[in-house]
Order: sequence, then structure tokens, then C-alpha cells
Amino acid sequence: MELAKITSKGQITIPIQIRKRLNLKEGDKVVFMTEGDNVIIENSTRVAIKEAQKAFEGLAEELGLETEDDVVNLVKEVRKEIWEKKHANND
Repeated sequence: MELAKITSKGQITIPIQIRKRLNLKEGDKVVFMTEGDNVIIENSTRVAIKEAQKAFEGLAEELGLETEDDVVNLVKEVRKEIWEKKHANND
């Protein structure tokens, strides 16, 4: 357990062990959430990734992507299409 003091401006210093565990660097943003009487602090980047994962949940199945190889192949196809369109316009 770590202890922090609140300043007159409502600021706290996040202890180094917690900053390391959350991979927080100077200038990073954090998200504060409450769960009952507890406060949860998370790296905002991780929260954004979790929300994106939720938004795309089930989409792979809908597209018929069953394995990681299926996803890799789709990415390759899309990259190829983008490359071909880009270079077709340069002729």
C-alpha cells in the first residue's frame, strides 16, 4: 500500500512504484473511476484500447476471421489494395 498527500490544489503525487506498474510517464493522462468507496486509476491509453476492443468485439466472427492467420491475411490484402490505389494514381 502506498500513501500520498493531497495538496491545497487537490493534487497528489502518484508513487513511483504505481507509476512504473501503470507505465506512466510525465505528461501521460490517467482516468479516475469509482467502484463503491474505492477509486481506480488507470492509464488512459489502456482504457482507450479496452474500449476499442469492446467496440470491435464479435466483428471478427462476423467477417469470418477465425484465426490470427485470417486476420494477418486480411491486413495484407487491405495493405495491397491501398498500395495499388496509391500507385495507380501516380501513373
